[in-house]
Amino acid sequence: MVTATDGLAIDLHDVVKFYGRRVHALRGVRMQVGRGEVFGLLGPNGAGKTTLVKIIMTVIRATKAEGTILGRRIGHKPTLQRVGYLPEDHRFPPYLTGRQALHYYAALSKVDRRTRRRRVEELMTVVRMTEWAGRRVGTYSKGMMQRVGLAQALMHDPELIVLDEPTDGLDPMGRREVRQVLADLRGQGRTVFLNSHLLSEVELVCDRVAILDAGKIVRQGRTDELTRTVRRYEIQLEGGDLQAALEIVRKALGRAADESVRLVGACIRVEEVGAADIQPAIDALRAAGAVIASISPTRQSLEDLFVEVVTGSPAPAPPPLPGAMGGQGK
Repeated sequence: MVTATDGLAIDLHDVVKFYGRRVHALRGVRMQVGRGEVFGLLGPNGAGKTTLVKIIMTVIRATKAEGTILGRRIGHKPTLQRVGYLPEDHRFPPYLTGRQALHYYAALSKVDRRTRRRRVEELMTVVRMTEWAGRRVGTYSKGMMQRVGLAQALMHDPELIVLDEPTDGLDPMGRREVRQVLADLRGQGRTVFLNSHLLSEVELVCDRVAILDAGKIVRQGRTDELTRTVRRYEIQLEGGDLQAALEIVRKALGRAADESVRLVGACIRVEEVGAADIQPAIDALRAAGAVIASISPTRQSLEDLFVEVVTGSPAPAPPPLPGAMGGQGK
């Protein structure tokens, strides 16, 4: 067993949380987050993600919890001073300016005045809020609140940063900027614990992830290992009857009515097949007069994995785009 002294920022064992007698929010969660990595916590609504984050930050008490944060027991107050936290749906006093809000929360974290002045201006630049720093928080959009919230979490130069939905309310450019900030933090050797429902964002930035479902960790590991390379190909045709082409491929591969050959949007996806194995399908399509636009090997996405783990079945294919290779060829 790896211990906190072996390089873990978060090491949790058997975390349990009851609300009253009926609601069993967490059911023996076991999770490890290495120092210096960006770690993503995923799960459907109601899975217990925010409850777990609040237990880590001692906002609420666990019914039962064993483990450490930065090498000390959960709730050790001096250790919490080394943790930055951005809660979900956080609020700042609306009458403060963005600059004043950062000064206020930095003072609560015992950052001295001289350091506060420097850090406030630095972080306002990092989150691209310099132009708005002197305006009242009450005039900010949700995305601007998120930016200032991220700056607040970094004010006291923490070792561990816990972020609950940090890109909520941000536009694509804002999300990209936050990803860059997280990458920079990792480059500085800091640990980031990220709770997010945006799977594409998590896949881009996280080293490892855990999937929480019904209060239990059901999958945990490196992102590239969990979304392992799957032997599958996607065939995209140019024009023609896509459903007829699907049946041609199934027949050529001897997989009649087999869901391992199915439509995914405007493509035919063939699971568990290598380059040599796909050739009969290509030959059959060409013999039938189909025009092949592309043939691409693909891998499972984090979204595919998430749906498979949570529902117990492969991710459903999205419907074809209107008019996309759906009509009869001439």
